[in-house]
Amino acid sequence: MRALIPLVLTSMMLLSPMSAMAAVQDAVLAGGCFWCLEHDLEDVEGVISAESGYSGGHVENPTYQQVSSEKSGHQEVVRVRFDSDKISYANLLQHYWRNIDPLDGKGQFCDRGDSYRPVIFTSGDKQATAAQASAASAASELGVSRSKIKVQIRDSVRFWPAEDYHQNYAKNNQLRYRYYRFSCGRDRRLDAVWGERARSGTAWVNQAQP
Repeated sequence: MRALIPLVLTSMMLLSPMSAMAAVQDAVLAGGCFWCLEHDLEDVEGVISAESGYSGGHVENPTYQQVSSEKSGHQEVVRVRFDSDKISYANLLQHYWRNIDPLDGKGQFCDRGDSYRPVIFTSGDKQATAAQASAASAASELGVSRSKIKVQIRDSVRFWPAEDYHQNYAKNNQLRYRYYRFSCGRDRRLDAVWGERARSGTAWVNQAQP
């Protein structure tokens, strides 16, 4: 029996890192200006990191100029790395929805164009099912039909990190960020759409089953 103890302990040590890795997942989300969405999601409990970037288009290694020209097919996105033992993908999506305007498919807030469209890029069937359920819950909470929800849900494609000066923009450029966010009317519109639930991850009023 004593001879088995080292083997058991060794097995536990080997399995533990694998379990930790399995708990770490990525979510790729587009919701208008990536400075804002990164800032809104990076401090959510269970989120490990949030990185601004581009996804959805046909240009490899795109630049900000290419994406903002609306010719690359990419959206501004945030890749959120999260610990699924601390926050589920479904709960992370609750935070996402309450930080965007899901009724606007032509941009977000003052930013207009394809590169600012709201999109949920899903990885695998579980994320796709959870995303569809979250869209139904969002529609129910807002008292609109599912067809009024303009957030696209599509399979993930390659994520391209944005330039260094875009990363952690809200924290590195606090005055400019606050002015931009205020002048863009982001929070005013969020309050108008979501009311007291704006910018929160509280449970849905009516939870749609995945």
